[in-house]
Amino acid sequence: MHVSLILGHPHPGSFNHAIAEAAREVLVSAGHAVDFHDLYAEKFDPILPYEEIPADAQLDPVVEEHCREVAVADGFIFVHPDWWHMPPAILKGWVDRVLRSGVAYAFRPDETGKVSFVTLLKAQRALVFTTSNTPAAMEQDLYGDPLENLWTRCILNYCGVKDVTRTNYSVVVISTHAEREAWLADVRSRVARAFPPDK
Repeated sequence: MHVSLILGHPHPGSFNHAIAEAAREVLVSAGHAVDFHDLYAEKFDPILPYEEIPADAQLDPVVEEHCREVAVADGFIFVHPDWWHMPPAILKGWVDRVLRSGVAYAFRPDETGKVSFVTLLKAQRALVFTTSNTPAAMEQDLYGDPLENLWTRCILNYCGVKDVTRTNYSVVVISTHAEREAWLADVRSRVARAFPPDK
């Protein structure tokens, strides 16, 4: 199985990095091929230039590589903090530039001459791990969990990924070592269940 693992957090010692590393260890031990990208460490450019919008545009070589990887991925794992109930801008820019027309979805004429929407990603499963400093009950009561809707309905379902599970760990800023270890054990368990070894 081919899994794309995308991390969006600026600090190498962050809990998000620990999540990504735990996920990668499980995937590798299960024999999966992993395309891992630490977007900040790689200095991924999140700005989508106008010239890159058309489906047949000439792409930056880095973006082209990412596009090739997501096209063959059997699954996805995204790891990022909750910033203003959105992913960090670098990850949103990755979505803009990589989950693009002609790679993740397409608009095509149907038999009646109208435009029909086609999903292109072959992956059917994705895990999204997020961290926040807002208690879960407050998040739900005040905002209705925007990240759940964003990742599940607005991005991944839209591109054809039907099985999407988002898990949020909070409150990170006051978490204990024992709590973080328990959360990492939960990450490993979820990744192992979602992406078991190939038979």
